[in-house]
Formats: sequence, structure tokens, C-alpha cells
Amino acid sequence: MPLPVVAIVGRPNVGKSSLFNAITRKRTSIVEPTAGVTRDRVSAIFDLDDVYLELVDTGGHGVVDSDNLTDHVEQQIHYAIDQAQLILFVVDGREGVNPLDQKTTQLLRKYQDRVRLIANKVDEPHLEELTAEFHKLGFGEPLCTSAHSGIGLRMLRDLIREHVTEASAGETPEAPVMKIALVGKRNAGKSTFINALVGENRVIVSEVPGTTRDSIDVRFEKDGRVIMAIDTAGVRKKARIADDIEFYAYARAVNSIRRADVVLFLIDSTTDFGAVDKRLAKTIFDEFKPCVLVINKWDLAKQGASTDDYGTYLGEVLPHVDWAPICFTTAATGRNIDPCIDLATELFKQSRTRVSTGQLNAAIHAALEDNVPPPKRGKKKPKFFYATQIAVEPPTLVVFVNDPGSITLQYERFLMNRLRESLPFDEVPIRLMFRARRGGHRFGSPVNAKPL
Repeated sequence: MPLPVVAIVGRPNVGKSSLFNAITRKRTSIVEPTAGVTRDRVSAIFDLDDVYLELVDTGGHGVVDSDNLTDHVEQQIHYAIDQAQLILFVVDGREGVNPLDQKTTQLLRKYQDRVRLIANKVDEPHLEELTAEFHKLGFGEPLCTSAHSGIGLRMLRDLIREHVTEASAGETPEAPVMKIALVGKRNAGKSTFINALVGENRVIVSEVPGTTRDSIDVRFEKDGRVIMAIDTAGVRKKARIADDIEFYAYARAVNSIRRADVVLFLIDSTTDFGAVDKRLAKTIFDEFKPCVLVINKWDLAKQGASTDDYGTYLGEVLPHVDWAPICFTTAATGRNIDPCIDLATELFKQSRTRVSTGQLNAAIHAALEDNVPPPKRGKKKPKFFYATQIAVEPPTLVVFVNDPGSITLQYERFLMNRLRESLPFDEVPIRLMFRARRGGHRFGSPVNAKPL
């Protein structure tokens, strides 16, 4: 049974996103005084006193979008209204009735039985008197709230719970088994990919760069398993970040990488690589995240381009993630979308794999037989004693040696590549650490262990 949906609707700058964050107690939606910041439906599933529901934030109704996306924003508002069991019609309690409030009233009139009027920004008691004129909108007495100070939020949560309890029936939503984040520079096709994945216009797709601003969590099922896809704002060069909106959008894209289990790094095959692609690859590398290199718009790639040649090219321009598998897609037609998710599932499995100490030490021993590590200048000859895996996601390996400082970066890379070949981590990042062996038992290894 689907979760009950509560939609927040209203004209621009009445505090819908602030109210959304205050109700869920999370900073999910971008809050910015500029009108029209929110464009897509931003949703969050949360527990309201043991009742689970989906709260949806929408763009400003009646906004004149700076990028001519008004029709797209309006379409997303209509989707949210159609799905909602409860509609919170938010107005600005300090400004009184605005012509756009009246326009929103016309939109919501036929849903009147599901609408509750919320007068936001009522920070002081005397402001409540100003909300009386909202009665003429025809939705009854408004509930006065302030997302900023917290006034009325308890009553608002009670109102929501009262209207969704019966629909929820106490069901707990199934937790996603995997979170995948879609990242890439602007116009790489992330939103088109998401819509193809879920089979609906879940997010706005436009040729306008920077259409997506929030990070949008979208749940879907594949093979009976719940997966969460995170659509992120397109990243651009630091020097070209024009305003706070783009800054926060980029920060949330980075945060999405951190909270994802697997990253789908979308690359536009019709454009050259640049600083943005390399910067994202470095972030994925630094966060030790499994990654699929999704080469999108492959149907529009240069004539004569082969997947093998492009793969070689990727290895040269993105050396930080040369271990990542590649998937060639055309999101606009849905081509190879499912195989990308299958590949992400396999990487997720690899990142959670554990190997025995015996298997790990055998792999290191084989590498040492092929290539003995040279000492760093001024250091004694390195000796390897034993190794063990101490964590997963990412697979984390600790190698005990006589002197960690004697291991060169070149040899560390060699050993990493050999371990990736020998162990079931061949397509995911590995965290490899060297530690000095000390007395006593460490991870079950004997005190007098001989060098490998």
C-alpha cells in the first residue's frame, strides 16, 4: 500500500521550503529568498509520531521562471496535487492576500475537501489579526505558523497526522537496499536518466543548463527490491558559480555522493572532458565510492567512435577512477538504463564483500614474489608481515610492515592493482593502509609472525 502524500503548495516566497524542512526536521529543500528556487517536487519520507508519510515540496505557483521553465514547474505542482491526500495551501501571513494567492485558490478549488490553509511567517502574536482576510479565499480559518521560530509547528504536525492516520494504516515503508547518486556536469542527462528509470516525469527535463537545483530522492523498485536514486544538480566550474543557489546545489551534490552506496557518474559523450568532470572524479575517489561511468547520449557521439576507444580515452583523462566499469547509454530512449542499475548492484555487492585473512595474505605473497618493493631513500628495506581486512564499504585492508614510511607510492599503487586482480574487489575502490607491527596479538595474528 503506498504511503499517504502531503503536498505543500503556494505562490513563490511564502516559505514553503522552510516549512518543509521544519516539519521533517531536515535541511532537505534549498531555502533562498530568490523567487523560484524550487522547481522539482522535493519529497521526504518521515515518521510523524509512528505514522509514516511522504511530504512533498513544490515550486512557487505562478512564478515567472528566469529560464522559461514556468510550464514545467506548474506541471510538477499538478502531479503533486493529484497524488496528495492532504494539500497544505501556504500563504504569507504578514503580507495579506496576494493576486497569486487568488490564482492558487482557483487551482485548488476543486480539491477543497483536501486543502488546509496555512498562514506562514506569523512570528508574533499581533500578526495573527492580519490573517483574518484569508477567510475570503474559502478554505476556512488559517493555521498560523512560523517555520523560522517554530510557532504553530506542533499544531501543524497534529493536523497532518490527523488527516493521514487512516490512510497510513500504521505501515512502515521498506528501507531501500541501495542508494545510487547521479552526478555529472550540467546537461549530462541526469534528470532524463531518472525519469527513464522510474517511468514517469518525476523531475524536470530541459535543455536549460542548471534546471535541477535540489537533490531529489526518488524511490523505485527493481526485481522486488526498493532502490533510492538521488538526482543532483549539475556541477559547473568554481569560477562560474554565479550565486548562492548554485553554491548550495553543488554542496548538496557532493553530500549526495557521500551518502550514496554507488555513484552513477554521467558523462556527456557529445562534449569534451573538462575541469568539472575531473573534479567530480576526484571527489568520488576521495570518498572511496563505487562508481559506474555512464557515457550518456551515445547515439549522438561522433561518428565512428567505438566503445573500446572511448574506454581507453577515459582511462587517460580520469585516472582517479580507472577501476570503474563503463556503461554506454541513451537516457532519452531508455537504452541500457537497466544494465546500469544491474552493474551498480554488482558494485554494491563487491563493496560489501569480506575475504579471509588467508586469502588476503596469499594475494600479497603472490604480489611480493613478482615485485619486491624497493626501499625509499634513507629508509630500511620494507618487510611485510601479515594483512587483514577490517571493514567493508569500502573494503579496508591493513598491511602490517616493519616501517610504513619505507613503502613508496609507486609500490602502493602496484600492490593495489594486484589485490584488485586477485580479490573480489576488482571494480570498486579499496582503502589500503600500512601499519607498523607491534608486540601482542593484532587481529588474531601471532606475535612472532615471520615476514611474508
